[in-house]
Amino acid sequence: MASTYADAARHAGAEVRLLELGEMQFDPILRHGYEHSQPLEADLRGAQVDISWAQHLVWVYPIWWGGLPALLKGFLDRIFLPGFAFKYRANSALWDRLLAGRTAELLVTMDFPPWYYRWIQRQPGHRQMKQSILEFSGIRPVHVHSFGPVVKSSAARRAAWIERVRTLGTRAGLL
Repeated sequence: MASTYADAARHAGAEVRLLELGEMQFDPILRHGYEHSQPLEADLRGAQVDISWAQHLVWVYPIWWGGLPALLKGFLDRIFLPGFAFKYRANSALWDRLLAGRTAELLVTMDFPPWYYRWIQRQPGHRQMKQSILEFSGIRPVHVHSFGPVVKSSAARRAAWIERVRTLGTRAGLL
């Protein structure tokens, strides 16, 4: 899905930078919270540069156990830090959203029907990513696209999902 979206956006005229978390070298554990700084590995510094550069962020990932995959969560913990993604105001419960001016799309696969995830499980992973991470940091709007159930899906169904992703990428490239 990620490569389909990226290719379609490029074809429509967008400049695209693709980050593949599985290929990156970093410790996904924020070892000391915000108490002590933890030096960012080169791949994480590069990711922050790319996120700062981007106008539109696209996140492609599966739902695991109702939420974000551990590697994605660790990536976000390590780079969406105070001073980069947000800044708490002195003597206030409010914060500044340092990534404002960007938009995002989430392309999310799952092994159950999206209606079940929405109405029965109440979308905990979508809410966490959209509201608690991206919108908290100023990224909005965030559009969520759910694809599922992947398990036992037909080739025709998966091809339809890929075409939908291609359309989304083309639209993003034309913006």
